[in-house]
Amino acid sequence: MKRFLWFLCLGLSISLFSQTEKKEDSIPKTWKINTKITFLLNQSSFSNWTAGGANTVAGNLNVVQDLNYKKDNWNWDNKIISNYGLSHVDDKGTRKTDDRLEYNTLVGYKSKKNWFFSFVTNLRTQFTKGFDYKKEPKVVISDAFSPAYLSFGPGMLWKKSKTKYINIAPSTSRFTFVSDEFSGNFGVEEGKNSSFSLGFNLSSYYKFNLAKNISMENIFALYSDYLDKPQNIDIDYQINLLMKINKYLSTNLGFHTILDDNASTRIQFKQLFGLGLNYII
Repeated sequence: MKRFLWFLCLGLSISLFSQTEKKEDSIPKTWKINTKITFLLNQSSFSNWTAGGANTVAGNLNVVQDLNYKKDNWNWDNKIISNYGLSHVDDKGTRKTDDRLEYNTLVGYKSKKNWFFSFVTNLRTQFTKGFDYKKEPKVVISDAFSPAYLSFGPGMLWKKSKTKYINIAPSTSRFTFVSDEFSGNFGVEEGKNSSFSLGFNLSSYYKFNLAKNISMENIFALYSDYLDKPQNIDIDYQINLLMKINKYLSTNLGFHTILDDNASTRIQFKQLFGLGLNYII
């Protein structure tokens, strides 16, 4: 039921932006709104295959919404990223392969040339429960808004274009929130539901074309906590490679690496590859 409600909210948000886009007269020209929906599909099947193998089907739904404002010396960029994926393997059943909800907002006031005074806010969490499938029976290790990471702080933004920018925020506050069930995890002390940190944050975005119809997107974030082990730097790095076939079809390859001692003592790594069905609103 909870999963259904999340997808209902996601669908309503997509519908809202779709309707807003159509009513062009109601949108000030200073606003640019764009929604991109991508569905990735992977499938394999075996019958009397002597080398062995398990029938598999997997799907990932990715929705990226950009709401950008620009007027005079002001820039306000908003990005909402929603990802969810499931896979079904004959002998293992259905498992979650991707789950992400992220909101980024960056306000900038132009100082000179490509430099802006900025204020950045980032919220990261997930839609549904996460499990450790290596244990039998499977164990719940996370849930919606547990954990949830909220970061914000002033800084300086260097922005060459909408596909190339770096933001430096040397005084960034970060809160980590968990429910009672996960108190004592993700850097939150036992018996508490939140933790606070103050540190240095650097975030950057760079997208470029490798060749005709082939583009690469790089999203990088770095955080060092002044109050607790500043030498343990958190790193979040994503690479998205898009190979366009036509207006609606593409091949998508994505890599995502996270280094965060509070969440895991090991480097987290995720890779996705599949045929994408694209729809831009």
